[in-house]
Amino acid sequence: PRSILQWNVGSHRDISHESLSLFRLLEPRVEILVLGTGDRVERLHPAMLKQMRECGIAVEVQDTPNACATFNFLMSEKRMVAAGLIPP
Repeated sequence: PRSILQWNVGSHRDISHESLSLFRLLEPRVEILVLGTGDRVERLHPAMLKQMRECGIAVEVQDTPNACATFNFLMSEKRMVAAGLIPP
């Protein structure tokens, strides 16, 4: 339930089907993935978001400071949440 893993992503351009596969493998299963894309919200390719939804994982894309706050809020609600965070 509480793990920190190295996510080999340096910027939002590095987010791909392959890099998101990490979150599909986690146990217990993640229901929400919060992605922090740095200083600002960056658009991700719709096909990547669709693939995650098809796996039962909702994706919320935010700037990293807000993604951290969202992650903490969802954790306080005991939700099965993961965060992929790119430093601002």
